[in-house]
Amino acid sequence: MRLAHTMIRVGNLERSLEFYTKMLGFRLVRTKEVPEGRFTLAFLEAPGGGSQLELTWNWDRDRYDLGDGYGHIAVTVEDPGRAYDELIARGVPPYRPSNGRYAFIKDPDGYQIELLREDIAG
Repeated sequence: MRLAHTMIRVGNLERSLEFYTKMLGFRLVRTKEVPEGRFTLAFLEAPGGGSQLELTWNWDRDRYDLGDGYGHIAVTVEDPGRAYDELIARGVPPYRPSNGRYAFIKDPDGYQIELLREDIAG
């Protein structure tokens, strides 16, 4: 058994696709429109392969309450501080700077993304 994908709901699909592809280097694998359900799916592959991130855009919603059950998505990077600084310089709003082991940013919908040092990921 392996993890196939993780799904998050987004308020603006184009904005989220731009963030994940241009800022984090994900690759758009495929999209699927479901008119009868009034939603669109976009599947993204993280740099280095592995599991995918599914973005679901419900056509009649533009924001979500993230509640208190969601934690974060983690991606590995060589140097969390450098990755954080580069993302901030490219326009990602500051959130939680690096402590040497990890840093956190937020995507356009407010989902937390951990930038985790590669050698301690697990």
